[in-house]
Amino acid sequence: MKHAPEPAHRHGGAERCAILLVNLGTPDEPSAPALRRYLAEFLSDPRVVEIPRAVWLPILHGIVLRVRPAKSAAKYASIWTAEGSPLKVWTEKQAKLLTGYLGERGHPVLVRAAMRYGQPSVASQLDALKADGATRILVLPLYPQYAAATTASVFDAVYAWAARTRRVPELRFVNHYHDDPGYILALGRCIEDHWMRNGRAERLVLSFHGVPERTLRLGDPYHCECQKTARLLTERLGLRPGQVLVTFQSRFGKAKWLEPYTEPTLVQLAQQGIKRVDVACPGFTSDCLETLEEIAQEARDAYLHAGGEEFHYIPCLNDRHEWIAALSDIAIRHLQGWPTQAVPDPAALQAQAERARQLGAPA
Repeated sequence: MKHAPEPAHRHGGAERCAILLVNLGTPDEPSAPALRRYLAEFLSDPRVVEIPRAVWLPILHGIVLRVRPAKSAAKYASIWTAEGSPLKVWTEKQAKLLTGYLGERGHPVLVRAAMRYGQPSVASQLDALKADGATRILVLPLYPQYAAATTASVFDAVYAWAARTRRVPELRFVNHYHDDPGYILALGRCIEDHWMRNGRAERLVLSFHGVPERTLRLGDPYHCECQKTARLLTERLGLRPGQVLVTFQSRFGKAKWLEPYTEPTLVQLAQQGIKRVDVACPGFTSDCLETLEEIAQEARDAYLHAGGEEFHYIPCLNDRHEWIAALSDIAIRHLQGWPTQAVPDPAALQAQAERARQLGAPA
């Protein structure tokens, strides 16, 4: 991979702290060629598909990348906006808002958004932060629950960049925040606001992204962290356990994944006579293909076709105030000990002293 040249060395430069927000990724456009490039990168990651390379790569390039891009492109086209991919739009807004929230709290750090797959890449944004003078960088994945296929893969990308970089900035990583009080509060407010506008369903379904079941046996904490998020959210909403169901979506391949699966669960609820369901996706901090198409379109159709009468999808946290405030708290907590406080401008201090002298007050 081509690597950007090192920025010119600046002697005596001020220490600058930065945050790299990282989300999963998105194709450049909803077309088959763009999806082929995106899926080739995504599905080539050994963290994502834990099948021996000699077995998987012929399947990927001989079958999957010949069939899936056109189908996926149609799905992306159904949710694409005038601004582009919803995932990228929301992630960039979150980075911009986080910059402002931190600045208002006296932490004027640099914030950039990156995609683990697609553009802007992790490496390109780390290069940009270095060019901006960042000497300390906090890597903050937008995955509340830790999984090797998501969080650890982000760290892999950072380590790969560092291995090619001569002067590596000081690095910190946020592993998870599945039980962070601010995150749980933001989820609760999001659902409560929806209920205030639309009333409450008989069942609340919390759909998390699925992973192969074997990852649980191998020591991945993802399943446990999803369950804890759901439990804390249930308590925050004042619901009984039976009123909330935890499910897993986005199964890929023939292997057994974490259960119960979202769409079959919704079909079963409809067949049991549950007339209305509300569905939220706490593991996704930005609306994307998996929420807007897989849940709000495909899962909705399956539920209604099975006899359900009313399906409500509750949007992700996106740019909600409570979420950006929680993200600020998480960032500040992990930035502790680094020089993030605003440095007074010498000219401003001199002007302040001069005004004080003119007023006869002590400077």
